[in-house]
Amino acid sequence: MSWEFELLGEPYGGVSEGPVWLDGVLFYTQIQACRVMRFDPTDESFALHRTDTNYANGLAADAQGRILACEGGGRRVVRYDADGMTTVLADQFEGKQLNMPNDVVTDPQGRVWFTDPFYEGAAGPFSYDRANMELDHESVYRLEPGADGKWTIHRATFDTTRPNGLLFSLDHRTLYVAQSGRRADEKRQLRAYPVQNDGSVGEGEVLHDFGEHRGIDGMRLDTEGNLIATAGWELGGPGPSIYIFSPSGKVLERHDVPCTRPTNCCFGGDNLTDLYVTTIEGHLLRACTERQARPLPIPFD
Repeated sequence: MSWEFELLGEPYGGVSEGPVWLDGVLFYTQIQACRVMRFDPTDESFALHRTDTNYANGLAADAQGRILACEGGGRRVVRYDADGMTTVLADQFEGKQLNMPNDVVTDPQGRVWFTDPFYEGAAGPFSYDRANMELDHESVYRLEPGADGKWTIHRATFDTTRPNGLLFSLDHRTLYVAQSGRRADEKRQLRAYPVQNDGSVGEGEVLHDFGEHRGIDGMRLDTEGNLIATAGWELGGPGPSIYIFSPSGKVLERHDVPCTRPTNCCFGGDNLTDLYVTTIEGHLLRACTERQARPLPIPFD
Protein backbone atom coordinates (compact mmCIF):
# COMPACT_ATOMS: atom_id res chain seq x y z
CA MET A 1 0.00 0.00 0.00
CA SER A 2 1.49 3.33 -1.06
CA TRP A 3 1.09 6.34 1.18
CA GLU A 4 -0.43 9.55 -0.13
CA PHE A 5 0.98 12.65 1.50
CA GLU A 6 -0.99 15.85 1.84
CA LEU A 7 0.57 19.26 2.30
CA LEU A 8 -0.43 20.89 5.58
CA GLY A 9 2.21 23.57 6.01
CA GLU A 10 3.98 25.48 3.24
CA PRO A 11 7.76 26.09 3.26
CA TYR A 12 8.71 29.11 5.35
CA GLY A 13 12.31 29.63 4.17
CA GLY A 14 14.11 27.18 6.44
CA VAL A 15 14.11 23.63 7.81
CA SER A 16 11.21 22.11 9.74
CA GLU A 17 12.04 19.39 12.26
CA GLY A 18 11.35 17.68 15.58
CA PRO A 19 7.65 16.70 15.35
CA VAL A 20 6.13 15.45 18.60
CA TRP A 21 2.48 14.54 19.30
CA LEU A 22 1.22 15.72 22.66
CA ASP A 23 -2.31 16.11 24.06
CA GLY A 24 -3.97 15.74 20.67
CA VAL A 25 -1.88 18.31 18.81
CA LEU A 26 1.41 18.32 16.93
CA PHE A 27 4.40 20.46 17.90
CA TYR A 28 7.37 20.91 15.58
CA THR A 29 10.31 23.25 15.10
CA GLN A 30 11.12 25.77 12.41
CA ILE A 31 14.85 25.83 12.99
CA GLN A 32 16.03 28.99 11.26
CA ALA A 33 13.00 30.95 12.50
CA CYS A 34 13.86 29.87 16.07
CA ARG A 35 10.32 28.88 16.93
CA VAL A 36 8.10 25.96 17.87
CA MET A 37 4.85 25.67 15.96
CA ARG A 38 1.59 24.04 17.02
CA PHE A 39 -0.75 22.26 14.60
CA ASP A 40 -4.27 21.33 15.72
CA PRO A 41 -5.82 18.68 13.41
CA THR A 42 -9.35 19.31 14.68
CA ASP A 43 -9.55 22.54 12.70
CA GLU A 44 -6.30 22.30 10.68
CA SER A 45 -5.00 25.44 12.37
CA PHE A 46 -1.44 26.57 13.01
CA ALA A 47 -0.30 28.67 15.95
CA LEU A 48 3.00 29.97 17.22
CA HIS A 49 3.80 28.06 20.42
CA ARG A 50 7.21 29.40 21.41
CA THR A 51 9.81 31.85 20.11
CA ASP A 52 13.52 32.51 20.71
CA THR A 53 14.34 28.81 20.70
CA ASN A 54 18.03 29.08 19.69
CA TYR A 55 17.69 27.05 16.48
CA ALA A 56 15.90 24.24 18.31
CA ASN A 57 15.82 21.01 16.33
CA GLY A 58 14.56 17.78 17.93
CA LEU A 59 11.70 17.73 20.43
CA ALA A 60 10.40 15.10 22.83
CA ALA A 61 7.90 14.96 25.69
CA ASP A 62 8.71 13.84 29.22
CA ALA A 63 6.39 11.79 31.43
CA GLN A 64 4.79 14.98 32.78
CA GLY A 65 3.91 16.13 29.26
CA ARG A 66 6.54 18.88 29.12
CA ILE A 67 8.44 19.53 25.90
CA LEU A 68 12.17 18.84 25.80
CA ALA A 69 14.22 20.49 23.08
CA CYS A 70 17.68 20.31 21.56
CA GLU A 71 18.63 23.96 21.11
CA GLY A 72 21.48 23.59 18.66
CA GLY A 73 22.27 27.31 18.55
CA GLY A 74 22.35 27.48 22.34
CA ARG A 75 24.41 24.28 22.43
CA ARG A 76 22.13 22.87 25.11
CA VAL A 77 19.25 20.53 25.94
CA VAL A 78 16.35 22.24 27.67
CA ARG A 79 12.84 21.78 29.02
CA TYR A 80 10.09 24.24 28.12
CA ASP A 81 8.01 24.70 31.25
CA ALA A 82 4.33 25.60 31.35
CA ASP A 83 5.05 28.96 32.99
CA GLY A 84 7.09 30.03 29.97
CA MET A 85 10.44 29.47 31.63
CA THR A 86 13.24 27.40 30.11
CA THR A 87 15.11 24.89 32.28
CA VAL A 88 18.57 23.87 31.08
CA LEU A 89 19.22 20.14 31.46
CA ALA A 90 22.71 20.10 29.92
CA ASP A 91 25.05 22.48 28.11
CA GLN A 92 28.49 21.05 28.88
CA PHE A 93 30.38 17.79 29.10
CA GLU A 94 33.55 17.65 31.21
CA GLY A 95 33.70 21.43 31.31
CA LYS A 96 33.41 21.93 27.55
CA GLN A 97 30.45 23.26 25.57
CA LEU A 98 28.33 20.71 23.77
CA ASN A 99 28.55 20.68 19.98
CA MET A 100 25.04 21.11 18.64
CA PRO A 101 22.39 18.92 20.33
CA ASN A 102 20.22 17.48 17.59
CA ASP A 103 17.61 14.92 18.66
CA VAL A 104 16.26 13.70 21.98
CA VAL A 105 14.30 10.81 23.52
CA THR A 106 13.34 9.72 27.02
CA ASP A 107 13.16 6.30 28.67
CA PRO A 108 10.88 4.81 31.36
CA GLN A 109 13.43 5.61 34.09
CA GLY A 110 13.06 9.32 33.36
CA ARG A 111 16.46 9.57 31.71
CA VAL A 112 16.98 11.85 28.73
CA TRP A 113 19.13 10.74 25.80
CA PHE A 114 20.34 13.04 23.03
CA THR A 115 22.68 13.18 20.07
CA ASP A 116 25.35 15.86 19.78
CA PRO A 117 26.81 16.16 16.27
CA PHE A 118 28.26 19.23 14.60
CA TYR A 119 26.60 20.08 11.28
CA GLU A 120 28.17 23.05 9.55
CA GLY A 121 25.75 25.94 9.14
CA ALA A 122 22.81 24.24 10.86
CA ALA A 123 22.51 26.36 14.02
CA GLY A 124 23.52 29.96 13.49
CA PRO A 125 26.79 31.86 13.02
CA PHE A 126 29.05 29.75 15.28
CA SER A 127 28.10 26.57 13.43
CA TYR A 128 29.76 27.54 10.15
CA ASP A 129 33.23 26.81 11.52
CA ARG A 130 34.15 23.44 13.05
CA ALA A 131 36.97 25.22 14.85
CA ASN A 132 34.27 26.36 17.28
CA MET A 133 33.88 22.79 18.55
CA GLU A 134 35.24 22.46 22.07
CA LEU A 135 34.79 18.69 22.26
CA ASP A 136 36.85 16.35 20.10
CA HIS A 137 34.01 13.90 19.54
CA GLU A 138 30.37 13.76 18.39
CA SER A 139 28.50 11.44 20.70
CA VAL A 140 25.23 10.27 22.21
CA TYR A 141 24.67 11.26 25.85
CA ARG A 142 22.48 10.08 28.72
CA LEU A 143 21.15 12.48 31.35
CA GLU A 144 20.30 11.03 34.77
CA PRO A 145 17.78 12.94 36.91
CA GLY A 146 18.75 13.66 40.51
CA ALA A 147 16.55 14.11 43.57
CA ASP A 148 17.72 17.73 43.76
CA GLY A 149 16.42 18.49 40.28
CA LYS A 150 19.89 18.52 38.75
CA TRP A 151 20.98 16.27 35.91
CA THR A 152 24.16 14.21 35.56
CA ILE A 153 25.54 13.77 32.06
CA HIS A 154 27.16 10.55 30.83
CA ARG A 155 28.71 9.86 27.45
CA ALA A 156 26.96 6.84 25.94
CA THR A 157 28.71 6.23 22.59
CA PHE A 158 32.39 6.32 21.71
CA ASP A 159 32.27 5.34 18.03
CA THR A 160 29.82 7.82 16.51
CA THR A 161 30.48 10.77 14.22
CA ARG A 162 27.48 12.90 13.28
CA PRO A 163 24.90 10.95 15.33
CA ASN A 164 21.44 12.18 14.41
CA GLY A 165 18.07 10.54 15.10
CA LEU A 166 17.79 8.08 17.98
CA LEU A 167 15.13 5.71 19.20
CA PHE A 168 14.53 2.90 21.68
CA SER A 169 13.20 -0.57 20.90
CA LEU A 170 9.87 -1.61 22.41
CA ASP A 171 11.57 -3.13 25.46
CA HIS A 172 14.10 -0.28 25.78
CA ARG A 173 16.94 -2.81 25.64
CA THR A 174 18.21 -1.51 22.29
CA LEU A 175 19.14 2.04 21.34
CA TYR A 176 18.93 2.76 17.62
CA VAL A 177 21.13 5.59 16.35
CA ALA A 178 21.29 7.16 12.91
CA GLN A 179 24.93 7.72 11.93
CA SER A 180 24.36 10.53 9.43
CA GLY A 181 27.56 11.67 7.77
CA ARG A 182 27.55 14.45 5.21
CA ARG A 183 30.91 14.11 3.50
CA ALA A 184 31.73 11.34 1.03
CA ASP A 185 34.17 9.76 3.49
CA GLU A 186 31.63 9.64 6.35
CA LYS A 187 29.35 6.72 7.16
CA ARG A 188 25.58 6.77 6.75
CA GLN A 189 24.26 3.86 8.79
CA LEU A 190 21.48 2.64 11.04
CA ARG A 191 23.13 1.27 14.19
CA ALA A 192 21.83 -0.66 17.20
CA TYR A 193 23.40 -0.57 20.67
CA PRO A 194 22.45 -2.91 23.54
CA VAL A 195 21.43 -0.97 26.66
CA GLN A 196 22.79 -2.36 29.94
CA ASN A 197 20.99 -2.26 33.29
CA ASP A 198 23.11 0.67 34.46
CA GLY A 199 22.24 2.72 31.37
CA SER A 200 25.55 2.21 29.60
CA VAL A 201 25.49 0.84 26.06
CA GLY A 202 27.46 -2.02 24.56
CA GLU A 203 29.14 -2.34 21.20
CA GLY A 204 27.08 -1.09 18.29
CA GLU A 205 25.94 -3.20 15.34
CA VAL A 206 25.37 -1.83 11.84
CA LEU A 207 21.87 -2.84 10.74
CA HIS A 208 21.79 -0.98 7.43
CA ASP A 209 24.36 0.93 5.39
CA PHE A 210 23.14 3.60 2.97
CA GLY A 211 26.46 3.80 1.17
CA GLU A 212 26.91 7.06 -0.73
CA HIS A 213 23.30 8.14 -0.40
CA ARG A 214 21.68 10.26 2.32
CA GLY A 215 20.95 8.16 5.38
CA ILE A 216 18.45 8.46 8.19
CA ASP A 217 17.66 11.82 9.73
CA GLY A 218 14.75 11.14 12.13
CA MET A 219 12.79 8.02 13.04
CA ARG A 220 9.91 6.63 15.09
CA LEU A 221 8.69 3.22 16.24
CA ASP A 222 5.42 1.44 15.49
CA THR A 223 3.56 -0.97 17.77
CA GLU A 224 5.33 -3.96 16.18
CA GLY A 225 8.77 -2.57 16.95
CA ASN A 226 9.51 -1.55 13.37
CA LEU A 227 11.41 1.66 12.66
CA ILE A 228 9.79 4.33 10.49
CA ALA A 229 12.62 6.52 9.22
CA THR A 230 13.11 9.59 7.03
CA ALA A 231 15.99 9.21 4.59
CA GLY A 232 17.06 9.76 0.99
CA TRP A 233 17.40 12.83 -1.17
CA GLU A 234 16.83 14.27 -4.60
CA LEU A 235 20.44 13.73 -5.73
CA GLY A 236 20.35 9.98 -6.24
CA GLY A 237 19.37 6.57 -4.97
CA PRO A 238 15.70 5.73 -4.38
CA GLY A 239 14.95 9.40 -3.67
CA PRO A 240 13.29 11.13 -0.69
CA SER A 241 11.70 8.34 1.32
CA ILE A 242 10.08 6.93 4.39
CA TYR A 243 11.68 3.57 5.12
CA ILE A 244 10.15 0.85 7.27
CA PHE A 245 12.85 -1.26 8.90
CA SER A 246 12.30 -4.39 10.96
CA PRO A 247 13.99 -4.44 14.39
CA SER A 248 16.88 -6.34 12.78
CA GLY A 249 17.31 -3.75 10.03
CA LYS A 250 15.54 -5.46 7.12
CA VAL A 251 13.82 -3.03 4.75
CA LEU A 252 10.14 -3.94 4.82
CA GLU A 253 8.74 -1.01 2.85
CA ARG A 254 9.71 2.26 1.23
CA HIS A 255 7.39 5.17 0.50
CA ASP A 256 8.14 8.18 -1.71
CA VAL A 257 7.83 11.59 -0.05
CA PRO A 258 7.02 14.73 -2.10
CA CYS A 259 9.99 16.85 -1.04
CA THR A 260 13.72 16.96 -1.64
CA ARG A 261 14.80 15.71 1.81
CA PRO A 262 12.50 14.56 4.62
CA THR A 263 13.93 15.41 8.03
CA ASN A 264 11.80 13.76 10.70
CA CYS A 265 8.45 12.15 11.41
CA CYS A 266 6.02 11.15 14.13
CA PHE A 267 2.64 9.50 14.45
CA GLY A 268 -0.46 11.36 15.55
CA GLY A 269 -4.21 11.48 15.13
CA ASP A 270 -6.96 9.80 17.13
CA ASN A 271 -5.55 6.32 16.56
CA LEU A 272 -1.88 7.31 16.19
CA THR A 273 -1.88 6.11 12.59
CA ASP A 274 -1.35 9.45 10.81
CA LEU A 275 2.31 10.04 9.97
CA TYR A 276 3.46 13.67 10.10
CA VAL A 277 6.66 14.48 8.20
CA THR A 278 8.89 17.56 8.28
CA THR A 279 11.29 18.50 5.48
CA ILE A 280 14.45 20.42 4.71
CA GLU A 281 12.34 22.91 2.72
CA GLY A 282 10.12 23.57 5.75
CA HIS A 283 6.99 21.63 4.80
CA LEU A 284 4.65 19.84 7.15
CA LEU A 285 3.18 16.76 5.44
CA ARG A 286 0.74 14.08 6.59
CA ALA A 287 -0.17 10.60 5.37
CA CYS A 288 -2.80 8.16 6.63
CA THR A 289 -1.07 4.82 7.18
CA GLU A 290 -1.87 1.28 8.23
CA ARG A 291 0.79 1.47 10.94
CA GLN A 292 0.32 2.67 14.49
CA ALA A 293 2.49 4.14 17.22
CA ARG A 294 2.42 3.56 20.96
CA PRO A 295 1.18 6.45 23.09
CA LEU A 296 4.07 8.59 24.30
CA PRO A 297 5.62 9.53 26.63
CA ILE A 298 6.14 6.23 28.44
CA PRO A 299 5.52 6.61 32.21
CA PHE A 300 8.42 6.11 34.60
CA ASP A 301 8.92 2.63 36.06
